[in-house]
Amino acid sequence: MQITIYHNPRCSKSRQTLALLTEHGVEPRIVHYLDQPPQPAEMLRLANALREPVRSLLRENEDEFIAARDSLDLDDAPAVAAWLADHPRVLQRPIVIDEASGNAVMGRPPENVLGLLRSGN
Repeated sequence: MQITIYHNPRCSKSRQTLALLTEHGVEPRIVHYLDQPPQPAEMLRLANALREPVRSLLRENEDEFIAARDSLDLDDAPAVAAWLADHPRVLQRPIVIDEASGNAVMGRPPENVLGLLRSGN
């Protein structure tokens, strides 16, 4: 099972999700998305894997999003993905994807990752 986690080590939910993965014997590929922001195509892939619109990847309570809300067309997935690539602090976290199946979950709550692990076995 090849698992990738889009991780922010300063986020408690992200740390808890990573801990759950390692407790279950998974050594995920860790993407520190603040240092290595996913490109727009990757944002679109993540949304597709989550089976959610790209706008669901936004942390709408972040100041960066609030300041840009009126200038963003939230129904324009490629535009939102491009904006997120330029503003990775606004990306929901953590996102965990099973690369083999293409399925992903949001680690909020961290226990969501357990369903992904069960479906991958």
